[in-house]
Amino acid sequence: MTLAKASARRTARTRDRRRRRGPAAYAVLLALAALAGIVLIPFVVVVLNALKTPAEYSEKGPLAIPDSPSLEALGQFWERVGFGGVLVNSFLISGSVAVLAVLLSVLNAYALGIGRIRGRTSILVLLLMANTLPQEALVYPLYYLAKQVGLYDTRLAVVIVFTVIQSAFGTYLLSSVLSTFPRPLLEAARIDGASRWQILWRVVFPVLRPTMSVLMVFFFIWTWNEFLIPLVFLVSNDNQTVSVALGVLQGQRLMDATMSSAAALLGLIPTVLFFLIFQRTLSRGLTAGAIK
Repeated sequence: MTLAKASARRTARTRDRRRRRGPAAYAVLLALAALAGIVLIPFVVVVLNALKTPAEYSEKGPLAIPDSPSLEALGQFWERVGFGGVLVNSFLISGSVAVLAVLLSVLNAYALGIGRIRGRTSILVLLLMANTLPQEALVYPLYYLAKQVGLYDTRLAVVIVFTVIQSAFGTYLLSSVLSTFPRPLLEAARIDGASRWQILWRVVFPVLRPTMSVLMVFFFIWTWNEFLIPLVFLVSNDNQTVSVALGVLQGQRLMDATMSSAAALLGLIPTVLFFLIFQRTLSRGLTAGAIK
């Protein structure tokens, strides 16, 4: 009987929601669908051209649907740049930066937001200013330093540089979150005999987990799309990332229109898949603070 009543209530609520949807709601949905279609047009064009042969592209143009989809351009680009190795490099660098930058951000924010160290405000202002510096101003000092310590043309150098850069933003964000952390929870943990490390991992870390997940996704995508610093630091073909390989080949004019589309498609697919896989994590992290 109770289940029947609950089912009837849910049915009534669904009907009420449908009744509340007026013409304005459907107009908004239609406008959003049209906007999504407009946004997808460039991606559709890239897919169409990536599946054409150069002769078909020259004959029918960029907007025509290919008669028989061909993987020739994709295969040529894959072999020319050694895309498998380039893809591994990008995943290693972006994944390492995402994990290390989040870990460093948590440790820094714990000291600034909860530890209340001296000069906290000055440090946060310095980190905020560091995020506004253009990478062009950092290239030469970082290049000279990498040469001096023997890390030039290594993936480790790029990982270290981007870990520091991304953690500056992460520290600023997480420290503002931890500055409002409930003090009674910390005091209760101290009374129970918890050390600072135990408070961090058993009390603070579970609360920060949604925000950390969002930061990890953003750090991965930001690092994946970086071009200037990897271009300067990774001169060997064996160490290049996806963005650098695409830029170098296009700069040398070694690709036609179909191969350029294939390159753009292969460079885009990993980030789209990564976003789709972690979409639920991202949405949960963005709404966790509002729910609490």
